[in-house]
Amino acid sequence: MFDYKKITQSTDLYNLHTHTQFCDGHATMREFVAEAIAQGITHLGFTPHSPISVESPCNMTLDSVPAYFDEMEQLRHDYGDCINLYTAMEIDYVGVGDGPASDYFRKLPLDYRIGSVHFIPAIDDPSTMVDIDGKFQDFKVRMGKYFNGDIEYVVKMFYSQMMAMVEEGGFDIVGHMDKIGFNASQYSENIEEEPWYDKLVIDLFENIMDHQLIIEINTKAWLQRNRFYPNLKYFGMLKRFNAPVVVNSDTHYPTLINSGRMEAIKLLNVL
Repeated sequence: MFDYKKITQSTDLYNLHTHTQFCDGHATMREFVAEAIAQGITHLGFTPHSPISVESPCNMTLDSVPAYFDEMEQLRHDYGDCINLYTAMEIDYVGVGDGPASDYFRKLPLDYRIGSVHFIPAIDDPSTMVDIDGKFQDFKVRMGKYFNGDIEYVVKMFYSQMMAMVEEGGFDIVGHMDKIGFNASQYSENIEEEPWYDKLVIDLFENIMDHQLIIEINTKAWLQRNRFYPNLKYFGMLKRFNAPVVVNSDTHYPTLINSGRMEAIKLLNVL
């Protein structure tokens, strides 16, 4: 049974955000389990990018969901004495009724659900959902193609989607709550220091607290970009409000299963 408080308040190593062969990960679930055990991790959650209503090479398909559950059952049988394994998903919020709160995801027998935003509507065609995650080179191209170079629109729409997802519910953990910040700051330097940007983050944080959700500190970008999600400058806010937190590596490679986690935990604890 999944009990995030028991996991996070112990000295056990954990990672609850892991991508494998069922989405855009670069190894099999079995390889991740073997590496987790080798690194001393005792709680491992798998979170394939959920089936989604828009075209995406990064998300699993509806047809692959049964195979994912079958693989989890087999891994629990083979490794259950060595590690606690959790069946979860990172569920994309695309729009009203199209995300974690949908009947389909609510009915899946998942141990927990991460709710995330990776897509926002194009500025001139709201029916076209555009991936604003990933490499900055791709983001820059999409800024011109879908958003007329309007970075303020992109940022505000990202946080609007996040707010709507929180309001609809259906999930437990808020994934990388300010992920847009990296690409946005690469496109427009110092945008994260703008008062209006800061207010968007704070408003989202307060909404998350009102809905009693868990906030993920995502460490995926720490090794290459020296960055956490949420931004390190918001760690004090997490501590001040005693926000429920999990620290996840959002790993796509087995060797990075614990990458950045110890650094984030240390920084969080010294505040």
